[in-house]
Amino acid sequence: MSAAILDIAAVRRRFPALASNVAFLDAPGGTQCPQTVIDAVGAYLRESNANLGGSFAASRRSDELVERAHATAAEFLGCRAEETIFGQNMTTLNFGLTRVLGRTLAAGDEILVTRLDHDGNVAPWLELARDLGVQVGFVEIHEDTTLDLDDLERKLTERTRVVAFPLAANATGTTTDAARVVELAHSAGALAWADAVHYAPHHPLDVSSLGVDLLLCSPYKFFGPHLGLAYGRQELLRSWRPYKVRPAPDEPVRARFETGTLAHELLAGFVAAVEYLDELGWEAIGAYERELGQRFLDGLPDRCALYGLDVMDGRVPTFAFRIDGLSPRATAERLAARGLAVWDGDYYAVEAMAALGLLPDGAVRAGFVHYNTFEEVDRLLAALREI
Repeated sequence: MSAAILDIAAVRRRFPALASNVAFLDAPGGTQCPQTVIDAVGAYLRESNANLGGSFAASRRSDELVERAHATAAEFLGCRAEETIFGQNMTTLNFGLTRVLGRTLAAGDEILVTRLDHDGNVAPWLELARDLGVQVGFVEIHEDTTLDLDDLERKLTERTRVVAFPLAANATGTTTDAARVVELAHSAGALAWADAVHYAPHHPLDVSSLGVDLLLCSPYKFFGPHLGLAYGRQELLRSWRPYKVRPAPDEPVRARFETGTLAHELLAGFVAAVEYLDELGWEAIGAYERELGQRFLDGLPDRCALYGLDVMDGRVPTFAFRIDGLSPRATAERLAARGLAVWDGDYYAVEAMAALGLLPDGAVRAGFVHYNTFEEVDRLLAALREI
């Protein structure tokens, strides 16, 4: 069994937050941090807290850390270090990068987004439409929450400039056929603009294999600190005129899009988070998480309505559901009283929730990552049967 390969007890000892009796099944909203990440953040603040470019030792250590963070990001994403961009969070990065792209757009240009998307990859485009008169269209989803690729193909035109899509849906866990989305986008001469926030904790990323032009993710979703991280194809980044202060460097090209001073201590935590994942290995993580998800699906009570795929193929172990006769908030509160942390609401996936007819209350969301246990899944299932 993959659980034996992963040594879950040893994994959990590395996360201080897991010492409590709370079952953290809230990973889709943000994961806990291993002690090495916490230590890395503290060590930077104790030993190297300075701005860049100085002649003194702490500043030089900060210079080295920034370079190391970009090199680590390049390994994590499968690209070159100069193509990696750090920012406050995914949403802030996306607003900034879409504004830069907006300088190349004209009224009547078209952007396609999907009903699966988190609003962080929808609202920036809607605001561009307000500012520039570009058109935003929505690619629909099937009843099982898979993306309707035929609808995407029908909606592509010669005016389509961007296809924005998620690798995995943060509300329902559904994954997309990224290769086909990219193929269709590029066939129309459009950019493929991927949100990998919900995919990154569960599977390795390789932007070269994906063929995307731009990709965004959030380290705090994969056991690191609160940051945003983006990949931009170098040729694309060089073609844009950035919003930046005049003395800021133009090279490497990523520097044009990293405004102000980065959160250096969080970069140290990011490096530690990637090192932690490399140590565990994605194969073991993926196999174990699949077992966790299957255990949940096999035991879900009849009175719980699941929204999304009822098999583990085509999804990550994130599940949206409702208990008949009980609101999502009441369900989440009763689970919290039993030491089970889950989410309720729309999780900023308002298009998906609307398509499923779940607004305004949304649904309950439970998400598993590799530090969760079979016992925690069983606790959740037993509590759902009780309530």
